[in-house]
Amino acid sequence: MRGLFDSESDSLELTQRHFYDSLRFPLAAVLFIWLIHAYLFLAGADPGWYGNMPRRLWGIRGIVTSPLVHGSWEHLLSNTFPLFVLSAITLYFYRKVAMRAFWMIYFLTGATVWLLARPVVHIGASGVVYGLVAFIFWNGIFRRSLRSIILALIVMVFYSSMFLGILPDQEGISWESHLLGSLVGIFTSFWFKGELEDDELDKHDPFADERNQEKEFFLPRDIFDKTKAQRALEAEEEARRRQQQNDTFFPPFWSQDRSW
Repeated sequence: MRGLFDSESDSLELTQRHFYDSLRFPLAAVLFIWLIHAYLFLAGADPGWYGNMPRRLWGIRGIVTSPLVHGSWEHLLSNTFPLFVLSAITLYFYRKVAMRAFWMIYFLTGATVWLLARPVVHIGASGVVYGLVAFIFWNGIFRRSLRSIILALIVMVFYSSMFLGILPDQEGISWESHLLGSLVGIFTSFWFKGELEDDELDKHDPFADERNQEKEFFLPRDIFDKTKAQRALEAEEEARRRQQQNDTFFPPFWSQDRSW
């Protein structure tokens, strides 16, 4: 289990630096949405103006702006912690694809909500949060590395209750954002499943030996592809080869030097 959750090196300094680097973007993102909410609150502005209104031309801007605005401090607070934690986990453990995966989830969730959701204003970062949960969980299924499987189990334990949010007809909740964000997270995980991290490449993969080990067979695999004549010829050549080896170690009596 050594090095299972380490960065590319077992060096403590490199691991710590990678850990701190993984916190920068989530911290900046959370700070940004808090500043936006504080500004709208002090200005008395309606966050709905920046929401995602499906199939309305003016609502297209909500694809970009809706995850940044929230209806209340409670709404903002409920999204802050999971957004920060899940973004940090993604950046730490999947840094090759982390930023591309985050923005794919961000924009595709907004786009699918605009195309498919009810014609009401949708705001909040919960769609992105659900996308990150699904991304991390399904990485354990698609990648099949031990680390990804453990992360999937951790996410399932701590965030399994969130999946109640995808049930329809919940008043005041954009369940479409939750559902579509989850589907986008699954798609994103599948899209990047082949871009494994350096320490996922067979090092901690419990299935690597099974995939890479050449199977052994009792009979040669091409034995039934050969004709009877070919097998007889090979048997004759094998017998001749063995006879030559025996003659080398045990020469016949008449070929020995009988100078006595």
